[in-house]
Formats: sequence, structure tokens, C-alpha cells
Amino acid sequence: MKADNIITYYIDGNNLIGKIPELKKIKDNSAREKLIYSLQRFFKDKKAKVIVFFDGFPSERINSSFEIVYSLNKKADEVIKKRIDGSFKNKNLIVVSSDLEIYSYSKICGCKAIKSEDFFDIMISSKIDINQEKPDRFNVEEYKKLFEL
Repeated sequence: MKADNIITYYIDGNNLIGKIPELKKIKDNSAREKLIYSLQRFFKDKKAKVIVFFDGFPSERINSSFEIVYSLNKKADEVIKKRIDGSFKNKNLIVVSSDLEIYSYSKICGCKAIKSEDFFDIMISSKIDINQEKPDRFNVEEYKKLFEL
């Protein structure tokens, strides 16, 4: 598969957390970490680029091969829309959000849009355990980054 044909996923992280019963009830930021680990397992054997967007500021570093974007003083919706605008190959872009504004904007811009609850159903059908704490296997590259090797 050519690099320009790789599918990119923009995932509205807080929106997806709100659609996953196990994560929705968690009141601290560990829901973000559990979401990222679940997504890593889901995308483990898939050729895709994944960018997860969260509202606000990072509370702790989450080790991931994904790009994690925090909206800081803006709403994540604004940041996602700006990234969609900056994407040159919208036909290779899948936006995961149930936010009506983001969902509609994605479609208007030529992206594929998947509602968060539908994406969660896809994750469940692939037997992803949301409650598993850590990734299935240790990533050597993450270890090198973590310990600055």
C-alpha cells in the first residue's frame, strides 16, 4: 500500500469515551489512557495513521504510537475541523465522532464519518477488551522514547 493511500483516522476522544459504558463512568483521566490502549489493540495489525483529539490539557503522558492532540484553550471540535481543512486527501480520512457538527462537517469536506457508537460496535466485534490496562505486547520503540534511548 502506498503511503499516500494510508487511511488516517481522526478520533474525537472525549466523544468516544462518552459512548463506551466502561469508560464513561470513570471520573478521572485514566479513561483517556484506557481508550488509547484499547485503540492501540484495535489498530495493532491495521495500516492506518491514528490521531486522537482530547479537550483541554494533558494531565499525564500517555505512551502511544498515535498522535495525541490536546485542544488546550480551544474546543477539540475546532481543532478537528482545522485539521480536516488542512488535509489534502480527505477521501483517505475517516473522522470518528457523534458530535453532529463534526460529523456533518466531515461529510461536507469529503471525509468518511463514523459515529462514535458505531465505531465502538466495530471495536467490540473485534473482541477488544476495554478494561485491559496495558497493550498486549510491549513496544520497543515506546520503551526507547520513554527512557530517551
